[in-house]
Amino acid sequence: MTHNLVLRVVSKTLIPLIIMFALYVQFHGDFGPGGGFQAGVIMSAAIILYTLVFGLDAAERVMPPMALRILASLGVLLYGGVGVATLVMGGNYLNYTVLASTQIAGQHLGILLVELGVGITVFAVMLIIFFAFAGRGRR
Repeated sequence: MTHNLVLRVVSKTLIPLIIMFALYVQFHGDFGPGGGFQAGVIMSAAIILYTLVFGLDAAERVMPPMALRILASLGVLLYGGVGVATLVMGGNYLNYTVLASTQIAGQHLGILLVELGVGITVFAVMLIIFFAFAGRGRR
C-alpha cells in the first residue's frame, strides 16, 4: 500500500466530521429525517474511509472484529430489550408510551433507544461485512 500524505491528512480531518454528522443524524432522527439506519451507515463509512487510507490491519486494530460482533449483538439486544421492557411495564411490544410518566416523553425515550440499537447494529454489521470482503485471501 502506498502512503499518500495528502490523503492521510485530508482523511484525518474528514473522519471526525463524518462521525459527528453520524451522531447528529442518530440523535436528530426522531425530530426529522434520519435515524439509526442512516447513522449506522454513515458511521461505518468513516471507518471504511480509514481502512481504505490506512489499511485493513490498522482498521482492525481500531475496530477489532470481536468488538464488532459484540456491538452487533448489543444493538439487537437494546432493540429487543426496549420491547420486552414495554411488555413488562404492561404495554404492548414496543408501545413506548409506558416507558415514562407522560406519553410524549415515553415516545421520545422509546424511539431514541430503538434507533440507537438499530444504529449500533447497522454500524457493526456493515463493518463485519466490509472486513470480511476486504480480508479475502489474507489467510
